[in-house]
Amino acid sequence: MFKYKVQILKKIISGTNNGLDKNSRRYGDCKLPLKMENVLVVSKLSRLEYERSKFKYISEDELKKELVSRGTDYNSLLYNHDLHKTFENKVVESFKSFNAVVKVVNRFSLKEEQTEWADVVVPAGGDGTFLLAASRVKNNLKPVIGFNSDPRRSEGHLCLPKKYSSDITKAIDELKNGNFQWLLRSRIRTSLFCQSKKLVPKYLHIVETPEDAYSCEPTYKYAEDMGTILPFLALNEVFIGESLAAKVSHLEMYLNDSEESTNLKSSGLCVCTGTGSTSWHMSINRIPVQTVAELLRLMDIEATEDKDSLATVLADIYNQNLLFNPDDPRMGYTVRELISVGVWPQPKGLKPRGFVNKIQVRSKCIDACLVVDGGVSYEFNDGVVAVLEIKPEDALRTVILTD
Repeated sequence: MFKYKVQILKKIISGTNNGLDKNSRRYGDCKLPLKMENVLVVSKLSRLEYERSKFKYISEDELKKELVSRGTDYNSLLYNHDLHKTFENKVVESFKSFNAVVKVVNRFSLKEEQTEWADVVVPAGGDGTFLLAASRVKNNLKPVIGFNSDPRRSEGHLCLPKKYSSDITKAIDELKNGNFQWLLRSRIRTSLFCQSKKLVPKYLHIVETPEDAYSCEPTYKYAEDMGTILPFLALNEVFIGESLAAKVSHLEMYLNDSEESTNLKSSGLCVCTGTGSTSWHMSINRIPVQTVAELLRLMDIEATEDKDSLATVLADIYNQNLLFNPDDPRMGYTVRELISVGVWPQPKGLKPRGFVNKIQVRSKCIDACLVVDGGVSYEFNDGVVAVLEIKPEDALRTVILTD
């Protein structure tokens, strides 16, 4: 009996496909130099800068006292701030050494006309800075190329490999010589349909709303409502749910233009791209080694949670299978903590996780929000409808440096 179970597990392992089909990616060797005459460097917003923006009318000594009173290590904030600024200066000077005109902006001053001026947009920070910079690029023509300013403390999945953080000139030289591949990362377009004539975004990581904050005017009709295409494309994910995590989110979903809807209650809905499959999507769906080990024991298979154990191997295979290509035209949806008892969902049969080409969601919530890439939020209360889809023209142009 034990050998039979092991044979089943071996078949599972050998037949697992993590969805990353290398032959499906829509990119190729460029062979042509990248135009970099005008370079826009987008600066990381350090924690210290964020705190300064909250207390802009007090002195640095007073700010230090305020932070220390809260138990914050001011010296650590200052050290990391200086580290990022030093790296940012290296990026600027490296591009200037190639005769580029360089402008530096931060998330408080970044405007679309600045991205239009640039030949290439260069976030200098981590994935958060990259997402911010990418949000101001509205088409698939302008490249966004990120440098990780602190690879010791940040993964920087969206940035160039960490080795280029210590050799910025080498990366620029490769780009100038065309030694890279294009990667068009899919992004999610969101359309909202509601009675409101204006949709005002709420910025989640900025103290003050920027002067050019978008108030979206309706652009076309959908059924009896006025629809608005949001000016923010999601590179990672769109989350929909009640603002207070303890509240149950009541939503109505239509998948892939189906006329049949499903009413569901859950902790919210996360819809991601292939790029975002390494982020929140992975965190929501990943299976712990402990869980796999407990399942094996239920099958009367002796299991440990050691580094090289069967439980660890199976957990790694399962978790890697959650990822899919950043240029995949599909979206991955996940219903968080789906209530699946009694009459919920209505009707039964909805898979809590799957792929879609298009998804429509109607809110039956009280105090909900729709959040794009964890940075911009819109009200999403009872009656509001969101349509999420991926369009080729909305992709984000990025690069992969050829080793």
